[in-house]
This record gives sequence, C-alpha cells and structure tokens, in this order.
Amino acid sequence: MEDLSQKLKQYMKSGTPAERRIARYFSDHLNELPFETASSVADRLELSPMTVGRFLRALGYQGLDGIKVHLRETVAPTTWQIPHSIEQLQKDVNEGRPFAGLIAEQVEMLHHVYNLAGQPQWLDAVAMVLASSEVFVATHQSCAGLGHHFCERLTSARDHVYFSSGNNGSYIELLGHQSTDAMLIIIDSHRFSKSRLLARSARRSGYKVLLVTGQYTEWAHEFANATLSLPPLRVGSRENMVAMTALLEFFAAAVAHSAGEEAEVRARRIAELEGMFADAPLR
Repeated sequence: MEDLSQKLKQYMKSGTPAERRIARYFSDHLNELPFETASSVADRLELSPMTVGRFLRALGYQGLDGIKVHLRETVAPTTWQIPHSIEQLQKDVNEGRPFAGLIAEQVEMLHHVYNLAGQPQWLDAVAMVLASSEVFVATHQSCAGLGHHFCERLTSARDHVYFSSGNNGSYIELLGHQSTDAMLIIIDSHRFSKSRLLARSARRSGYKVLLVTGQYTEWAHEFANATLSLPPLRVGSRENMVAMTALLEFFAAAVAHSAGEEAEVRARRIAELEGMFADAPLR
C-alpha cells in the first residue's frame, strides 16, 4: 500500500495533466475503487478508457482488477488518506451537507476514545478486569446485544465473564451473596434508570464497579470504582451507540493485549473448540 501511495503522490506532482487527474482521483477514492471500472473512472474524469488503462499499466497493473486485488490483499490501513478525508469532511460540514456534521462528531468521539485509552483510569480498569475472580456485565435491555458482544470479546481474554440481564427482576446472580474480588461493568444509558441503584447495591455486596457512561453522570464517582466516559452528542439523539461500541471494542482489545500470552493461548483453544462444535465454519 505504501508503494502504491508513493507512486500516486509522484504522479500527482510530476505526471501529465491526465495522469495527475487520475492519480488524484485514485488517491481520494481508494475505498470506492472496488466498485469502479476503467470506463466508469474515465467517464468521471472525462478521459478515454485507454488513457486510464495506460495509467494503470504504468502503475504496474494490467487493469483496474489488478489494483482491486492489491487493495483486497493489503493488510495495512490507508492512514495516509486520513488528513485529506478530514479536510473534505470539514468542508462538507461548512457547506451544510447532510450527515457531514454527524460523521464529523463521530470522528471526534473516536479521537476521544483514543485519548482515553492512554489515561490512568483506562489502565486501572483493564487491570481490574484481569484481577477479578468474576466479571459481570449489565446494561439496559435495549443495549443487550451490545452487552452480549462485549462479554464475548472479554471471554476471549479471560474466564468467568457473564452477562446479567436483570430479566429475573432481582439480579440474584449478582446480589445473592457477598463478594470480595468480583467485578460489575455497567454499560449505562439514559434508559437504564436502575443503573445507579445497581451500582450502589453491587458496591454494598463487595463488587468493584466499572461504569461506562456519559461525562456528566453526577453519581459516577460516588458509586463506581472506575469510570470511562463519553462526551454528550451535539447532533442527533442522546444515545451515541457508535462511540459506545467503539469504546467497548477498544477496551476489550486492551484487556486481551494486557493479558498477553494467556489470551493468545485461550484464543487458540477457542478456535479449536469452535472447529469441533460450531455448526458451520466461522468466517
């Protein structure tokens, strides 16, 4: 990918007018090239398909299919595109284009999550997950799918991870006994009216509590041992499921990374067991 990007940059600087136009288009639309043909690119740029074909051969490909195969087989992300993409997104926001403001805000949220991953409370939360004898995850029923997925991701790094739905109306699996070294992770939402009561009750039962919530949850530091928070949305609904999903996904990855070789051994065992028991090969 780096070799391709360098070639495109070189053509954008010193190619013929047609080559510069094609190189710029390829550079700006790499993610869309799998859906293009040489003819469609030629039509967009008002060039002949032969001109596009010559440019592809100059890059070292026999046709657009060759560059598609290269993109599909390339593992490294196209991070070199990001500055231009952000610049274009900001331009779209200023022009009032639909969804541009929402997408820009989600990019900001991902940047927030990235910065949060380097903070002491993140590292403390990761260590807490690995040190606990059991880890329970609870959330509102509207987020149950997210909660189950998060549990599965944590299970790839450690044993004894359970989703506590609260459907029994009592949380007896959590609160039926005292605990000294177990943990509860609460994925908060504005609909989860019992989250504060659940956090307080869990603390009284000896659990350590990690609260994943919004920045302005006033009771967070009173009833949670650790808090990972997201800023509120400026656009759209009160729930930011994109950012919450990203935070939980990155956090689970951080737990697996911190677990090191133990998580790698466990992942291999999981793959072995899936090969034995799964109804069909997992993709």
